[in-house]
Amino acid sequence: MNDGKLTGKPPVILVDDEEHVLNSLSLFLRGSGIKEVVTIGDSRDLMAMLARRKAMAVILDLFMPHLSGLELLPEIIRHHPEVPVVVVTASQEVETAVTCMREGAFDYLVKPVERTRFVTTVRRAVDTFLLRKEVHALKSYLIHGGLIHEEAFRPILTNSTQLKGIFQYIEAVAGSGETILITGETGVGKGLIAEAIHQVSGRSGAFVPLNVSGLDDAQFSETLFGHRKGAFPGADTNREGLVARASGGTLFLDEIGDLKPASQVKLLHLLQEQSYFPLGSDVPKPSNTRILTATNTDLRKMIAAGTFRQDLYYRLTSHRVEIPPLRERPEDIPLLLGFFTQEAARSMNKSVPNTPPQLLTLLGAHHFPGNVRELRALVHDAVALHSGGPTLSMESFHQAIRAHNHSNHATLERLEGGATPNAALFTSGPFPTLKEGIDAMVLEAMRRANNNQGIAATLLGITRQSLNRRLINMRTKHGSPDLDPLME
Repeated sequence: MNDGKLTGKPPVILVDDEEHVLNSLSLFLRGSGIKEVVTIGDSRDLMAMLARRKAMAVILDLFMPHLSGLELLPEIIRHHPEVPVVVVTASQEVETAVTCMREGAFDYLVKPVERTRFVTTVRRAVDTFLLRKEVHALKSYLIHGGLIHEEAFRPILTNSTQLKGIFQYIEAVAGSGETILITGETGVGKGLIAEAIHQVSGRSGAFVPLNVSGLDDAQFSETLFGHRKGAFPGADTNREGLVARASGGTLFLDEIGDLKPASQVKLLHLLQEQSYFPLGSDVPKPSNTRILTATNTDLRKMIAAGTFRQDLYYRLTSHRVEIPPLRERPEDIPLLLGFFTQEAARSMNKSVPNTPPQLLTLLGAHHFPGNVRELRALVHDAVALHSGGPTLSMESFHQAIRAHNHSNHATLERLEGGATPNAALFTSGPFPTLKEGIDAMVLEAMRRANNNQGIAATLLGITRQSLNRRLINMRTKHGSPDLDPLME
């Protein structure tokens, strides 16, 4: 029996009593990128092996001493129905093939097996195994709910049912070993998601993160692949790259949309061949590192613009996880606000201040372009400026949000279509005048601020006095009693 160099990923098991057949088929698979291969020369060892570890597929010779494939096939199907079995034999009898398919074989191949046909068949079997596994996991979540690996997601604070659904999807696909592209705006926590995927995957190697933004091709190549002694002036010793450091584990490449074209080619080769060349070496090194990537840019638009390779995109997106922005999960703001307030106070050796209820109204109306990272910075800044007393001041929050909104000339674009009758001014009928547009913005800001003028003024990027004057003018002009509550 030969286990080869295995990761935590389930292997493909080859069973044949002819050693040269095992060697040939094993080379076919490893040469095509399927590195997790176990060979068994004695058929009596197979069921014990399957009892000890999972397998993605079994490639089974029919006619062997001791236990034949015809005897083993129904046993495999009975005890491990999720594992596809590909039968390989020298027999060309149609009746034998029909018998095997009736017993539950995934496919039937006749020796001598042509390499392309063999590899294609095994890949289909592996894909079927992974799909069955994902469907089984998702069914389990639908029926029972909850997470199997809650500890892996503990660093990600959330009350969002949408985000918890993403956690369940991650549990379903993390063990596949396939690439996963994590998308989302800056500051949503893509790095934490990548770490959770690594934890859930059960891979034995390290989690190694790298932000590729700003790396030229030479820096990218040396950082990932390392170099050999003498590869360039000053290379006095061999240097291990991050791919080797993450062997058996996970390499997380953040900001993948910034990767230079030449580096894209090298990453594609790593994914296709599962091997790489250290600088100064012409001998490829095998890789069993799982690759995760993340971006806040639209890679499909980059493909259309010719700045990102389409073939690399498809290699990176065996699975895709999109993290919603903070503004789409407002139920997380109170939880995060409390956590960051305690975190900041603890780091500054201060007592934890209370947060005023109006602060949640202000934060709930803010767009949060920087997402969770922005909220954390706002809270830490406020706690740093807090001079004592039981309640945290809102002034630094007002200043920061006011500065953002004052410089943001796209405030009109942030109005939600149909949120109020005033917002409809921008989506139907004659185009509003500038005065009508400003009045609609004022009323929308007051709605989002629950009629709190201080918060509304912050959202508009103006002072409270300016807002009050505008409300007085609106009431005078329209003579509407509906505006009276806004003046209180």
